[in-house]
Amino acid sequence: MDGLPSRGAAVRELGLALPPGRMRAWSARRPLKRWRYVGVYAPDLMLCVGDARIGPLPQRWWAVALPHGRLRERTTVGRGGVSVAGPPAAASAAASPTRVRASAKDVTIELELTESDGIETASPVGGRGAYIWTRKQACLPVRGRVELDGAVHELDGPYGFVDDSAGYHARHTAWRWSAGIGVLEDGRRVGWNLVAGIHDAPQASERTLWIEGEPVELGAVAFADDLSSVRFADGAQLGFAEWSRREADANALLIRSRYVQPFGAFAGTLPGGLRLAHGRGVMEEHDVRW
Repeated sequence: MDGLPSRGAAVRELGLALPPGRMRAWSARRPLKRWRYVGVYAPDLMLCVGDARIGPLPQRWWAVALPHGRLRERTTVGRGGVSVAGPPAAASAAASPTRVRASAKDVTIELELTESDGIETASPVGGRGAYIWTRKQACLPVRGRVELDGAVHELDGPYGFVDDSAGYHARHTAWRWSAGIGVLEDGRRVGWNLVAGIHDAPQASERTLWIEGEPVELGAVAFADDLSSVRFADGAQLGFAEWSRREADANALLIRSRYVQPFGAFAGTLPGGLRLAHGRGVMEEHDVRW
């Protein structure tokens, strides 16, 4: 498609149907897939809450990870006690807090996030006019609480990450991905969104490093097969130490999916010689036929 791939403000100038607007249910014989993933990567607790649709099929999930391998999670095709507002229109992203809720036996998640306009990317898929879109946000202010087995964990800091994605993805799609939030040795706050396999063109990719809220596009990255590290084009590298992981291997009619997403801690160097003092987040490998 003309103008693709595209990144930043130019995406909205292409005339494509994009969230939060209505998108067609099908394009180029591919069903619409869309999801909203909210991650919180705090030093002593991490979590995610999500809402996805593959065509008419819904799925919702949440997970809470603590150090030393402790993980609670739930995935359901019903509402499952999950409520994720949004995505808001980019121009009004910060107008009011985004509320995220999840509840189950002995687990309650109640959060408010202050969103930004984020970084939008749109990419072509195949040669039939199909396209995919994403908007990523990092280091979002988060306030709230998580109650887990009677213990209350208060959250108040720039720990939020949001992934909004939608489009007409290829029948077989596979990617590796990392999102994280941390602090450099010089005290500056950083966040990152790294990917290989989707929205990963040499330019106008979704790969982004945020330094004190200012986004910079990054070059290609390479993930270790075991997700223990990610290497950048200039030789910088982040190592990853796993806390615990979400994983699933599903075969349901027309959808087959193999999915691994560990939570953990990062150490090492970001592009430009930026040394990380500490960082938390996720790695992911997803291979899906949908």
